Amino acid sequence: MFKKILIANRGEIAVRIIRACREMDIMSVAICSEADKDALHAQLADETVCIGPAPAKDSYLDMERVVGAAMAVGADAIHPGFGFLSENSKFVRMCEKCNITFIGPSAEIIDKMGNKSEARKTMMEAGVPVVPGTKDAVYEAEEGKKIADEMGYPVMIKASAGGGGKGMRVCYSSDEFVHTFETAKLEAENAFGDGTMYIEKYIEDPRHIEFQILADKYGNAIHLGERDCSIQRRHQKLIEESPSPAIDEETRERMGKIAVKAAKAAGYYSAGTIEFLRDKHGEFYFIEMNTRIQVEHPVTEWVTGIDLIREQIRIAAGQPLTYSQDDIQVRGHAIEVRINAEDTEHDFRPSPGTVTNVHFPGGKGVRIDSALFAGYEIPPYYDSMVAKLIVYDKNRQLALRKLRNALGEVVLEGIKTNIDYQYEIINDPDFIAGNVDTGFIERFQKAREEKSEDE
Repeated sequence: MFKKILIANRGEIAVRIIRACREMDIMSVAICSEADKDALHAQLADETVCIGPAPAKDSYLDMERVVGAAMAVGADAIHPGFGFLSENSKFVRMCEKCNITFIGPSAEIIDKMGNKSEARKTMMEAGVPVVPGTKDAVYEAEEGKKIADEMGYPVMIKASAGGGGKGMRVCYSSDEFVHTFETAKLEAENAFGDGTMYIEKYIEDPRHIEFQILADKYGNAIHLGERDCSIQRRHQKLIEESPSPAIDEETRERMGKIAVKAAKAAGYYSAGTIEFLRDKHGEFYFIEMNTRIQVEHPVTEWVTGIDLIREQIRIAAGQPLTYSQDDIQVRGHAIEVRINAEDTEHDFRPSPGTVTNVHFPGGKGVRIDSALFAGYEIPPYYDSMVAKLIVYDKNRQLALRKLRNALGEVVLEGIKTNIDYQYEIINDPDFIAGNVDTGFIERFQKAREEKSEDE
């Protein structure tokens, strides 16, 4: 087992990994930018190294500085968390050259699954259902237009690299295709340095269902049930839950087997996620694989009782899976809401600033993942998510009741947050009924604005 792990991340996920290291009796090393010197993860780790100025490109995304810090402190492994360098194959190769274990899959697997067009090819060859679309990458708008005209509209134009909704556009007609393609391509080039695109049939009113995978280096792979991530704004998830209220046991078993098949087709090891779209007719399609731990991993930990970070570290250290598929039982229901420092009344713009007062709820079945404390100054340079509230109970109705009570108890003063907005969502009749899809927030926001105008 590793003796010392450097955590190449910040915020709540860095704190989460530090706690896992403590429980496993592994020394933890935090890295921080100059803006994060007083951050909680920098205070909790056994050692802390400041690696550069506030902008992420000069600190958390600077591969040479991150690896250099790991070598300087004698770390034998690096945990990337999510975001930043977590799906960067160049960084993985750099770690390998320096004899530092990357806690995640190999660079080759990341290349295969991180490139969406390559991932589609792999899944097609393995017989995994994918959204109808291009098997090969598309580079030019006119080439893409011919394909889309044959496929039929609407279509989704997507960047092969990256994620987080960047480089994604829905196109509804042939007339608007070239402009939409060029817009998506430019956004992809700016965000990822890669303008390679692909095109797929746009699935209307889908649910976003993802399966958590654990796989070791010996060919063993299992799934830990699904998460429903349909509540999204601009392709960014807001609320996640497990199990999905839309999936019955037979469908769960079928989708789970296909998710494992997909992971094995990629030769995957580590924790990962197979993501599907499920249309209104009940058909489901592979859309992508995330080769890292997910923001929403706590809901799976609640319903399975398995510590995913611990398993991820064990797998990276060369140990076989602790569990077989028969050991996995999904019990109860868990829901997570993301708490963001943002102004929901002004186009959700980020709201950095000093947190003057914090109160988080507690009690049985309530979990908070956060790096906030009173007096902490949220910097303007990074993602606006500042906390996750996760609740668990024996069924969805009770979990929702617990979530309302817990969210209503959260106090974050000194900054603007989306807490009230999230509270409105979880009290919406359609959400309560589980009658949602990825277009829910758009409809919810429109109804909210119309109501405001009437008042």
